Amino acid sequence: MIEYQKHERRECENQALLDQSFMKLAIQLAEGARHQTSPNPTVGAVIVKQGSIVGMGAHLRAGESHAEIHALRMAGEKAMGATVYVTLEPCSHYGKTPPCVQALLEVGVARVVIATVDSNPLVAGKSLSILKNAGVDVQIGVLEKEARQCNESFFHYINTRRPFVTLKTASTLDGKLATTTGDSKWITSEIARREVHEERAKSDAILVGISTVIQDDPLLTARLYENGKQPIRVILDQTLRIPKTATILNDSTSLVWIFTTRRASQQKVAFLRAKGIRITVQQEDQLTIPFVLQTLGEAEIVSVLVEGGSKISGAFLEAKAIQKVIAYVAFTLVGGEQAPVAYGGFGIPFMKDAIRLRDVAVETVSEQELRITGYPLWTDPINS
Repeated sequence: MIEYQKHERRECENQALLDQSFMKLAIQLAEGARHQTSPNPTVGAVIVKQGSIVGMGAHLRAGESHAEIHALRMAGEKAMGATVYVTLEPCSHYGKTPPCVQALLEVGVARVVIATVDSNPLVAGKSLSILKNAGVDVQIGVLEKEARQCNESFFHYINTRRPFVTLKTASTLDGKLATTTGDSKWITSEIARREVHEERAKSDAILVGISTVIQDDPLLTARLYENGKQPIRVILDQTLRIPKTATILNDSTSLVWIFTTRRASQQKVAFLRAKGIRITVQQEDQLTIPFVLQTLGEAEIVSVLVEGGSKISGAFLEAKAIQKVIAYVAFTLVGGEQAPVAYGGFGIPFMKDAIRLRDVAVETVSEQELRITGYPLWTDPINS
């Protein structure tokens, strides 16, 4: 009896390791299409029969076949009696594509291993009940943390209807964004700048303030990922100071969307709209971050990468509207009381109230800098 129990335990442990291994592959497949599927989640699927992979797939683009369908097509008849590993609960509703859970039942899969349940109210556990009622062995939670991180923007958006905000800064060791003359090229290395382009490619939108546009005249594109989906370029410009000659106004890589206020010139609004620029006017004297995020959310912008200067970063901090921080810190010193710092605004008056980060990761990017990532712990954020 004891030997039998040991054998059963070893079998369970071996199965758990196999499940993790195949789910890891499914997550890698999902990650490969991470910047292409918005507003849908990224999903990967692997089909295994008798220990061998017979099908693999990923959701590649919104409106097209889901990961499970791609994997089932590859597996063909071998899918009958097989185990399906999928990073997100299969859909159970008719949208732009038929429900995946029905496709799994039709081919006769025996087991479905799911990393995490879908937060979308249209799904939200319904597929689990359908599969179980049909006699399919269902397991939930294998590499759940990794799978949820892969879709952190999607889960946040589904729960709040506002975009997931990642705020990126690049500063010197003494916290400066530029020198006292405003020179900021280049604080970080080329390696770090390539990473930023990858982060842009994963985002639905890039957001900056008008000061960045005036000072740097940027394109705000993911130039290293020209064949992929380019992010929308969002500019906060309260009085439409943007120069008519700004490079971004004459570039058709992706939509340019400017938020302004009722203080803006109507002639300038008309001029920009005639150029194909999307203008949204907040009917107040000052732009507010909640208004911007609500408007972006209504347009199904799931993720926003904020790359603004000190003023924009400070505004998002004061609005408690940051979900993730990516901070590049270069091993350089510039000094200067007037040199801009990473976060401006009024700031937090008491150190006991300073915003702390969870799940902090510190990594060396090159001999010149570190990358620090983390998630702010807000007590009462506007869109937690």
